[in-house]
Amino acid sequence: MRTGIFLSYADGFREAADQVVELERVGVDIALVAEAYSYDAISQLGYLAAKTSRIELGSGVVPIYSRTPSLLAMTAAGLDYVSDGRFRLGIGTSGPQVVEGFHGVPFDAPLGRTREVVEICRQVWRRENVNFDGKHYQVPLPSDRGTGLGKSLHLINHPVRERIPITIASLGPKNVELTAEIAEGWQPVFFYPEKADAAFGDALRAGFAKRDPELGPLDVMVSATLAIGDDVEDRLAWAKPQLALYIGGMGARGKNFYHALATRYGFGDVADRIQDLYLAGQKAEAINAVPDELVRNVSLIGPRGFVKERLDAFAEAGVTTLLVHPLATEAREQVRYVEELVALAK
Repeated sequence: MRTGIFLSYADGFREAADQVVELERVGVDIALVAEAYSYDAISQLGYLAAKTSRIELGSGVVPIYSRTPSLLAMTAAGLDYVSDGRFRLGIGTSGPQVVEGFHGVPFDAPLGRTREVVEICRQVWRRENVNFDGKHYQVPLPSDRGTGLGKSLHLINHPVRERIPITIASLGPKNVELTAEIAEGWQPVFFYPEKADAAFGDALRAGFAKRDPELGPLDVMVSATLAIGDDVEDRLAWAKPQLALYIGGMGARGKNFYHALATRYGFGDVADRIQDLYLAGQKAEAINAVPDELVRNVSLIGPRGFVKERLDAFAEAGVTTLLVHPLATEAREQVRYVEELVALAK
């Protein structure tokens, strides 16, 4: 199993770069930078490319709504160039909270747009003239919508690779099926190994049935909070605010992907309570309502032997890359946790 680090999008660039340089030294395979409504991920990834030499770098993820497909492709090709072929493009729909609330763009047709974005990106990387007449994107713009002077163009530069790996963050059954069909990687969040097949199995199998063999095996890239030791039980509480935020506050009732996932895991009543409290402004109570059982099973928090057991469970569930968020008091402790994880994952 590969190991990776998931960098906080709210921290400073220089501090994050120093951390990644150190983690590269101890053998971490990949570093991902998320993008929500802080600084953009691309600036940080370019900075990391200049500071590192071996570790793979990726966006984890950038929303498809905030950039045109061609710009996503150009950006990925540029990052792949400055990193000497070490970049992978992680994309996702995000959600109405960010797409409409921050970017001011309608959150519509997530499945159709994701498929078309992937097709256009791969066309750009092959340096083909971009001719795409999709339902959601038309390149070049048809004459009845533009000046009539539209002409198909291809990328001027020669990309390092004509096939940059694409990872899709997806949770809903149809989106997971699409990911298994068209992407090189899948990035689910809050992954519960023992309940993963019940939550995702049918969708993955449906997607695999339509998958092009040239894509190779799907890289299942799962994120988890991390703390290793005999005295880290208190870190379970540290992981609860994020779960409460996502289950309770990242979307309206009936439109929250994370609430739906917790429900598929069998925590429907708990998810409803967390959402009720969070949407009522009772955030502390919502955090306290997150059960230890859920945190423990989607995380790597506990003594070394317990963490090894959980690693085996993740591997048994098909995870190929583990992306961690160390729950540490300072930088040296973060590196120590990750170094121990690298040793356990070998």
